[in-house]
Formats: sequence, structure tokens, C-alpha cells
Amino acid sequence: QVQLVESGGGLVQAGGSLRLSCAASGSIFSINAMGWYRQAPGKQRELVAAITGGGITNYADSVKGRFTISRDNAKNTVYLQMNSLKPEDTAVYYCKEWGERDDYWGQGTQVTVSS
Repeated sequence: QVQLVESGGGLVQAGGSLRLSCAASGSIFSINAMGWYRQAPGKQRELVAAITGGGITNYADSVKGRFTISRDNAKNTVYLQMNSLKPEDTAVYYCKEWGERDDYWGQGTQVTVSS
């Protein structure tokens, strides 16, 4: 059974940084694409960043130059380094794994950026 567990969320002032982690278990992590989504109150869930098994990355325009997604296949973990945070980055951040047959989601971690 695939399980994704996020950590690293919290409260930070605008301009600050946070690093989110997502630890995966039960899947062939090294070959699956991984991603981070976020959902703010009253808004749809949106893709923030994604990384393939080979390390190719993709970012939403709103976070380019500020966020960096990376993965450590030896630790079955994907990271999201978030710098220069803005109040509009406030949301619940979810980890996603694109499996061979199914997609999997973590439980989410709250990120709150105060102005």
C-alpha cells in the first residue's frame, strides 16, 4: 500500500523560507513522477511543481524562481524548497505520486505566510 507523508509546513513571515518533505513508501518511488499541489480556501487545487523519475522539473509560473522541487531516491523522499514566500502562497500543500496504475496523495500540510 502506497503511503505519502508530508512534513515541514508552518507559519512564516513574508519573505521567509520553508522546506516541505514528502516521504513515500510502498511504491517504486525512483521511477515515478512526484509533485506538489496546493489548495487555498475557496480555490481549486493547483499544481505547484513536479519532478520526473529522471529529475526533469516543471513549475507553476507563480512560483518560478522562488520554489525548487528535488528528490532523493535513496530516501524515497521529495522536497519543496520555498523561498521568498508571499501571503498568496498560503494554502494546504499536498504531495502526489503518479503511479503506474493509480495516483496517490498525501494528507497535506498547512503553510501560512503572514504579511
